[in-house]
Order: sequence, then C-alpha cells, then structure tokens
Amino acid sequence: MKSLFKAIRYLFRGFWHGLSVLRVVVGNLLFLALIVFLLSIFLHGSDQDLPDEAALVLSLRGDIVEQKTETMLSNRLFGEAAQEETLLKDVLDVIDYAAEDPRVKLLVLDLRHLGRAGISKLLDIGQALERFKSSGKSVYAFGDYFDQRRYFLAAHADEINMHPMGGVMLTGFGLYRNYFKGALEKLLIQFHVFRVGTYKSALEPILRDDMSDYAKDANLTWLNVLWGAYKTTVAQLRDLAPENIDDYINNGPAHLARAGGDDAQLALDLGLVDALKTRDEVREDLVRLVGENKDKKSFKQIEFNEYLAAVRPIFLRTRADSPKVGVIVAQGIILDGDQPTGRIGGDTLTDLVRQARLDDEIKALVLRIDSPGGNALASDIIRRELEITRQSGKPVIVSMGSVAASGGYWIASAADKIWAAPTTITGSIGIYSAFPTFEKSLDYLGIHNDGVGTTHLADAFDTARPLNPILAQSMEQTIKHSYHQFIQKVSEGRNMTPEEVEKIAQGRVWAGQTAKELGLVDAMGNLQDAIQSAAEMTDLKDYDVIYVKQPLTAREKMIRRLNRFLVAAVSSIKGQTVPRAVRMYEKFGVELEQVMQLNDPKGVYAYCLICDLN
Repeated sequence: MKSLFKAIRYLFRGFWHGLSVLRVVVGNLLFLALIVFLLSIFLHGSDQDLPDEAALVLSLRGDIVEQKTETMLSNRLFGEAAQEETLLKDVLDVIDYAAEDPRVKLLVLDLRHLGRAGISKLLDIGQALERFKSSGKSVYAFGDYFDQRRYFLAAHADEINMHPMGGVMLTGFGLYRNYFKGALEKLLIQFHVFRVGTYKSALEPILRDDMSDYAKDANLTWLNVLWGAYKTTVAQLRDLAPENIDDYINNGPAHLARAGGDDAQLALDLGLVDALKTRDEVREDLVRLVGENKDKKSFKQIEFNEYLAAVRPIFLRTRADSPKVGVIVAQGIILDGDQPTGRIGGDTLTDLVRQARLDDEIKALVLRIDSPGGNALASDIIRRELEITRQSGKPVIVSMGSVAASGGYWIASAADKIWAAPTTITGSIGIYSAFPTFEKSLDYLGIHNDGVGTTHLADAFDTARPLNPILAQSMEQTIKHSYHQFIQKVSEGRNMTPEEVEKIAQGRVWAGQTAKELGLVDAMGNLQDAIQSAAEMTDLKDYDVIYVKQPLTAREKMIRRLNRFLVAAVSSIKGQTVPRAVRMYEKFGVELEQVMQLNDPKGVYAYCLICDLN
C-alpha cells in the first residue's frame, strides 16, 4: 500500500513539474509573439516602392483633423473615440505632390470611409483637387452613396459615378440642441449660472426649454454663410444654379415622384452625378484609363496611405542652414496643464511657443488654431506667451481652421495678423460659469445636510447645500471682470476701442467672412497663405517650414503606433455600422462629456458649445 501511495505522489509531482514547464514555455512563446507584434507595429508604414504608372486612390478614412488625438481606445463603446483620423496636411501634401509626379496618371476619390470634416477643411481639400486638375490630370469619383460631406469632395471630380441603388443626400446645415430645464426642475436640481453676453447661448440648454430668439438670429446668420459657401461651390462645379440645390432638398418628395422613387435616377436627372455604374463597371472604367494590375484583378493603383508613406520623407526634409517659419498646431478644447495632442494644454502649448521663440532658426511663428475654446485662465496664459514672442521681434501669425471661437479667439487676438477661411466659425467673445447643487433632490429623498464652519464660506463648494450667497456674489463679479478683460485684450490686439469690440462681442458667433468685415480677422486664406504672409513679414525669400512639436520618447512613439494600430483594427471590424448605444451617446452625451473635461481652477470658461459642425 505504501508503494502505491508513493507511486501516486511521484505521478502528481511529475504532472505538476510538467505543467510548470509547459507554463514557462507557453509564457515565453506568448512574450515572443508580443515582441514580434510590437515590432511589426513599429515598422508598419515604412517606405514602399511605387509602381511606374498608376492611379492614386485617395481613400480617406475617418475624421479629417489638424492634429491626431493621442488617446488609447476609450470609453465611447468603440464609437467616435475609436474612429480613425486623417491629417488634413497629409491629404493636401499628397494631392499637391501627386500633381507633379509623372507616375500618377489619375486621382480616384474613394470616399466611402470618410468621417467628420468641417466645411473649411473640405474647402481646403477641394482647392487642392482643383490644383491637381490644373496640372492636366483628371479626378475620377465613385461611390455607392454620397452624403453631404462626401458629395462636396466628389463634386470636384471630372466624372462622378454612383451605384444604381445609391443616392445623394443633401440636408443643409442646422443647429439643434437638447434642452434640459424641464428635466432639471423635475429632478429638483438647482443649476447656478453666471454669464456675460446677450448671445452667450452655450448654457441655454440648462436655462430654457427652447432656443432663444437672440440665439436663433445669431446662429442662422453664420449658418447661412456656411451653407451659401457650400451650395455656391457645388453649383459652380456641377454647372447648376445655387437655388437648384435648395430646391433639390426642400422639394425632395416631388422630385422623387417624377423619378419614380429612384434616388439614383433623380441625382442623374438633376446633374448631380454623371453616370450610374456598378462596382465592376467602375473597375472596367479604371482599367481602361490606367491599365490592369499584375494579377489582372483590378486597375493599376496605389492607396493614399501607401503613397503617403513613400513620399512623406520628402515633406519632412529641411536644410540645416535655411531660415525657418515655425508652425504650431493647436487643436481641441483648451484645458489647464499638460495635455496630449488633440487637446490644448495651457502648459503644453506655452512650452511649444517658448521653444519656437528661443530657436534662432525660426524667424516667424504661425499658430494654426482649430478650437472652440475652454478654460479662460489657460487661454490667457497661452496668449501672454504669444505676446512675449511678438515683443521679441518674431512675427506671430494665426491661421484659423474650422473653428477658432471663444477661448480660441482669446488666443488668436494676440497675433500680428489673423487669417481665416470664409467658413471658419469664430467670435463667441463671452464668459460663463455654472455648477449644480442638489439640496432639493436630497431633501426629497429624505437626506439632509448640516454642520458648522469657521467662516461664512466654509460650505462654498458643497453641492449638497444651497448656493452660498457670498460665493454667488463673488462669482458674479469674477465673471464680469473676466469678460471685461476679454474685451480689453481683443481691443488691444485688434486696434479697436472697447466699445467697438463690445458691439460685436456678447458671446455672438460669426462666420469668418463676416468676422473680416467686422475687424476680427485680417484676411481670408488657408494655412499656406498664413505661412507665406509670415515669410513676407520677415522678408524671407528662400525658407523651410518646420512643425514645432513636443519631442517623443521611444516608449511614447511605440505607444502612439500601438494606439493607431488598434484604432485602425477596431474601425475595420466596426466598419460603417454605428452601435445604437453610440448613437444615443452622440445625441445626449457629447456636450456633457465636453463640459466635464473643463478644469479651470476658478471655474471661468470661454467656451463655445455650439461651434462644432463637423
């Protein structure tokens, strides 16, 4: 019997030893697999050989942005935050380089995976497509279906082909928000709001159950400018009258009835597209235009990302002894401290501006702003650094992207010259603060708050108690003072009297075209125009352009590559479907998340919540 137990003991001992060995082996294999995986990500996108002759497929994926957002896959249920992003600069560089590249015979617009893009960014890409066409080459567009963004770019093509089951969906621009006053009253939540400016409508959703007449008047004014630019551009490109675009939208049912309910045929009849073709017919078209590829399964082509990887080193090349125009990109909400790319950190952007000022090779600075604003204090810290840069003798030029409003304009007002697109959303010169208290909600539930403090302000920030009257009086005065500071800084930067600024301030939003007429902007143009302007201000004839960025460690570079790889993978898996939960989030939660990010130490904000029309 002893020998039997001994044998069993040896058997189990051998089993556990073998299991331990197996665990080590499997662990090592998984570790090696991870190393290979990370190396493949790190090496992904290296230079590739280009075909001698091909069509460049401009397959734009995800949102068009000034600066990529560096956050790991986040909490939006793999929705918007996991969306791929494409740099506007990369798109423009590729189109312009391809125009002079003899290997590129044709540009093909594949817009099926295009995400969000502001009208100003679409206009920039459209201008690049027109430059490509002026080189003598053609642009060919195809799609199963065109929404408003995709169609704007497709309209620049020499030929638009659409699937016979497709359609062109144009809607115009609108601004509709959810209003929570009634819900807050039912929940017995007290929201205390401090604001300055007749048109500072950012907080109307918690104060009203509808949009005020002031807000409707102001919003419709700039929406009409943007829509006018859209339909005028499309009408000119498609040889239509602008009013035909409005008629197509407003009288859609009648037009559809005449086309027998066929969306695609309607688009063809009205001249919105040139032909209705299936995918195989499109492929045959392109084979005829540029030839068949090696495996004879499609046309000779190179994708946007492959072409970008091959030619990017050319864009990054600078001469060691040449004078430089420095460019800093400031995209996103303005927050305190250090922030990742895709957000504007007061400390982060200030450090970059200082870096550019202390670099003797950089003779002028261009700040590209694409921001609805945010923290008032952070905005002023950045503005001061720009002022110091100007005082040092280096010109500071601001180039506005799709939006440069509220805190974004606070920063811009320090520049020697401000450039904007006619469709830039800007202005919104106003200040506000808001926070809730829940004493009535808690009282309804039978929860009561009581205690003692050493001063009259000891309970100032306790949301379980009514708003402290001393705090309320202090906040009211702080907001008024901050607003007058905002007015004064704009007055100084724009050579206007405070009274002149006050007339066009009060939180009102303006389109870039109107802002120029009002004196808030100096010139209409894109980033390249601003760079040229900076060079002229310093008498530079032969110069290079460099982008001033925070240096990344090797670890940060690998994390960035891993992040983009995972985002691309999730986007590929997700495809074009949007989960219902994400749609609900985008309808109700986006504004809440934006407000929750704000972190001004005094709770004072110069932030435009209505300025995002991407």
